[in-house]
Amino acid sequence: GRVVDRTFKSGESVEAADVVEVQMQYLYGDGEFRYFMKPDTFEQYGADAAAVGDGAKWLKEQDLCTLTLWNDVPLSVIPPNFVVLRVTETDPGVRGDTSGGGGKPATLETGVVVRVPLFIDVGERIRVDTRTGEYVARAKE
Repeated sequence: GRVVDRTFKSGESVEAADVVEVQMQYLYGDGEFRYFMKPDTFEQYGADAAAVGDGAKWLKEQDLCTLTLWNDVPLSVIPPNFVVLRVTETDPGVRGDTSGGGGKPATLETGVVVRVPLFIDVGERIRVDTRTGEYVARAKE
């Protein structure tokens, strides 16, 4: 990774980069890489932490993500706009305790913490907007 400064003349042509966006299913992570599969061909691709970035906290097995590939190497991974995740840890909601804005922190199955309404309990599945990290609604089972 280094930057090279090069000036091109108006008549010169530049080879186009072979960059494609593909929908892939998230399979699993092994610590170093996250693995994705094309559902139609079953081809698998490993994306490193730099490609996955902040989206890693939203990845759940079987979810469809958008991968940007350059020469079959993942450059970026975009999780779905909305994910359904199970609440693994949260404080019980206290009736009438709305001084803090009516919400409480909840840890989800991927380890991410989001603010949820007081009525959400451990074990419930909730829909979260991955672009903002905000609670959207209870998910239907």
